[in-house]
Amino acid sequence: MGLLDDKVVLVNGGSQGVGAAIARAAVREGAVVAVTGRRPGPGEALVAELAAGGGKAMFVRADLADAEQAKASVAEVVDAYGRIDCLVNSAGLTSRGTLLDTSPELFDQHIAINLKAPFFAMQAAVSDMVGRGAPGTVVNIITSSAHGGQPFLAPYVAAKAGLIGLTRNAAHAHRWDRVRINGLNIGWTATEGEDATQRAFHGAGDDWRDQAAEKLPMGKLGQPDEIAEFVVFLLSERSGVVTGSVIDWDQNVLGGLD
Repeated sequence: MGLLDDKVVLVNGGSQGVGAAIARAAVREGAVVAVTGRRPGPGEALVAELAAGGGKAMFVRADLADAEQAKASVAEVVDAYGRIDCLVNSAGLTSRGTLLDTSPELFDQHIAINLKAPFFAMQAAVSDMVGRGAPGTVVNIITSSAHGGQPFLAPYVAAKAGLIGLTRNAAHAHRWDRVRINGLNIGWTATEGEDATQRAFHGAGDDWRDQAAEKLPMGKLGQPDEIAEFVVFLLSERSGVVTGSVIDWDQNVLGGLD
């Protein structure tokens, strides 16, 4: 459909999982895409895959735990393509911690990746949009757990709940600049990162996805490609004037009780 024809899109945390799916979907819709990641291997492999399919893409190596590198990732895209039209913050840290056992170091790690990096990436991207007097869009990948979440996700929930507030605050601040900023609260999703998390923290075996799917209303975990298509819609002009919305992308209904 060409929803993102000629748009320059940066997907932070885009070398695997939901971010990689968003990058693929954006390229299919005509965008020039940049993806960031800490490890060159997955990022460069994705860029090669996109280029082989006729897409235009670049990899930016960045450790988003460092706010300066988060800002620099935007600057590198602007240097390469002259502008940035769309930003997706999809990087996320999901390591476990409860209120009682979370160390200050673990808490700071979650704040750095899940809140501070999106803040400063948005700062840099929106500065470019406003400086050019051009419209733009931002989508923050958040989590349905930000509504409260599981006890073992305390620092994750704290940081992601902050990202919900930031999304709405920034959307309100820049609505007159025609910069639309929205968020997506995704539920349990089948990604490489989730596979590693389930094995590392919950002793999951090879069949954990099947076992999880049996317990879910739709009989499956969230799928990265489905999420990606919705993110592309939010980035595109087809989503109209929508800004400041934080949408629950989940099969469990907030407030619903059995």
